[in-house]
Amino acid sequence: MTAPTPARLSPATRSALVAAGLDPDAVVAVIARAFAEDLPSWEAGGTAGTGAVGAVDATSAATVDAALVGHGALVSRAAGTVAGLPVVAAVFECLLGLAVTVTPLAQDGDAIRPGDAVATVSGPVRGLLTAERTALNLLCHLSGVATLTRAWVDAVAGTGAAIRDTRKTLPGLRALEKYAVRQGGGVNHRMSLTDAALIKDNHVVAAGGVAAAFAAVRNRFPDLPVEVECDTVDQVVEAVGAGADLILCDNMSEADLRACVAVARPAGVRLEASGGLTLQVAADVAATGVDYLAVGGLTHSAPALDLGLDLDPGRPADHGRPAGSAGVGLAPAGPIVEES
Repeated sequence: MTAPTPARLSPATRSALVAAGLDPDAVVAVIARAFAEDLPSWEAGGTAGTGAVGAVDATSAATVDAALVGHGALVSRAAGTVAGLPVVAAVFECLLGLAVTVTPLAQDGDAIRPGDAVATVSGPVRGLLTAERTALNLLCHLSGVATLTRAWVDAVAGTGAAIRDTRKTLPGLRALEKYAVRQGGGVNHRMSLTDAALIKDNHVVAAGGVAAAFAAVRNRFPDLPVEVECDTVDQVVEAVGAGADLILCDNMSEADLRACVAVARPAGVRLEASGGLTLQVAADVAATGVDYLAVGGLTHSAPALDLGLDLDPGRPADHGRPAGSAGVGLAPAGPIVEES
């Protein structure tokens, strides 16, 4: 099986990834690591050419004719917000190159219902089944992040506050997860430790106070945005006086948040509420006048949205697709296949 490389991406998929704010080479690297887990090298499983387990998808190689070409649909089993369709296309193309066609039937950020098809795929069935789990793992996870983000965004609608993510992301998936947050209507906090400074409680302790910590960062990195974490209204007063650009209000009551807004708003300093936030209190917290709600759970605790790949033995199936969309089919006919 040819190793995944950026060169195997179609111009359309590469353009879609770039338009999404994703680096195609970085996305391919994520996919390559995922395939390496499912398809270890020949050396890890046997000698090249022996057909030893470790080199191929053993089940698909044994049960699916190499010449079989089929079609399928990626179908939602639950309501939510879809995200990751260009990534799915990249998964199939990395494995199958020009032999596969992926056609999106929805756009990232769309609301979907059970039974809606979000994309169709056609190509060699062995390859489709080999790539299926990697494609679904990424699509389900990113759609889950987008779905949870949308729930938070809807909860604070009309307050003027935005939902923001954190760096509490899975290693190697930060760019993808933060993309999914954007598709759910949220906004991104810093992508890395170099984008902005966030002075947290341990930095304050190490520097000897809020003002001292802020001055140290500003002196070392004069052009870098600086956010300061505060636990009390008094610390917010100190941070505003020091010249902070943004203040993170950690685990504060709604009354304290209102007091912080009264201090920060006249100075043009933005406020971000964090800690102990739930969907049930999101609207009340947002109503205090803060600019952002920081929700780490968007990425570290989002449940996957259930989607699956359906191969259909030649029977037309609309799966909620718009009129005129091509049906899905498998030739020659065979049983419906759904991989777990």
